[in-house]
Amino acid sequence: MRELRGRVVVVTGGASGIGRALVERFASDGMKVVVADVEDAALAETERALAARGAEVLCVHADVAKAGDVDALAGRTLERFGKVHVVCNNAGVSVAGPMWEHTLDDWHWVLGVNLWGVIHGVRTFVPIMIDQGEPAHVVNTASLAGLSSNPFMGVYNVTKHAVVTLSETLAQELATVGAPVKVSVLCPGFVQTKIIDSDRNRPAALATGADRPRPEGFEQLIRAAVAGGIPPTVVADLVAQAIRDERFYVLPHPEITESRVRDRMEGILHNRTPAPPPPPRS
Repeated sequence: MRELRGRVVVVTGGASGIGRALVERFASDGMKVVVADVEDAALAETERALAARGAEVLCVHADVAKAGDVDALAGRTLERFGKVHVVCNNAGVSVAGPMWEHTLDDWHWVLGVNLWGVIHGVRTFVPIMIDQGEPAHVVNTASLAGLSSNPFMGVYNVTKHAVVTLSETLAQELATVGAPVKVSVLCPGFVQTKIIDSDRNRPAALATGADRPRPEGFEQLIRAAVAGGIPPTVVADLVAQAIRDERFYVLPHPEITESRVRDRMEGILHNRTPAPPPPPRS
C-alpha cells in the first residue's frame, strides 16, 4: 500500500505511547484516523489535538478485551468513513513478577488486552478488509518479548509470543487465499511509554494482585530502561514505512533483536536450558 493519503486507519490503544505516535503519524500522512482507547481523558485530548491539526478523526471508547466493543468499533468506523484500510491492534498492558505469584486476575487482564485484543481485531476487521477487495494492512503490536523470554515478565511474554505466531500464521493464510491484505508484526524493545504504569487502566473487576510489590529493584531497573528507550515517534515512522513496503517484521531495535533471537534459536538447536539475559542498559 504505497499511498496512505485518504485511507482509513484504526488504532487501538491510540491515546498514549506508541498508539498516540501512530495516530499522529498517520494523520500527518493524510489518513482518516479512528482512535480507540479505554482512557477517556487521554482519548478526548487526542481528539482535540488531531482535530486542531485538521485531521479527520473519530475517537471511540473501546475495551479490546471485549468482543462487543471491537465489533462496535468497526461499526462506528464504517458508519463514519465507509471503509477500513489499516488496523493497528496496538493496545497493551503489563504486569511483572514471578509467574507462580501472579493471580488469575493478572492473567485474565493481560491476556484479555494483549492477546484477545488482537484476536478480536483480526476476527472483526479482516473479513471486512477481504470483502472490500482493496489493498489493506494489519499491524499487530507484539514486542521483543515475543521473540525472547525475559524473567519476571512471564505473563507479558506469553501474550507477545502468541501475537507473533498469530501474525505469522495470519500472513500465510491471507497469502494462500490471495487476499489483498498484508500483515506486519511490531516487535520493539524499550520505548518511552507508560507501559509500566498500565495499572492505571486496570478494571476493578480484575484488581486482585494489582497492589502486589514487584521484585526488589526490578521496577527501578525497568523504569530506567523505558526512560532510556527510543521515542514512540521513531516506532511510528517505521510502522508507516513497513506498511508502504509490505514488510512483515518491524524491528525498531535490530541489534538487540538479532542477538536475542540468535541466542534463543541456538539454544533451541543445541538443547540448552534458557539462562537469564544481562540486565537492560539504562
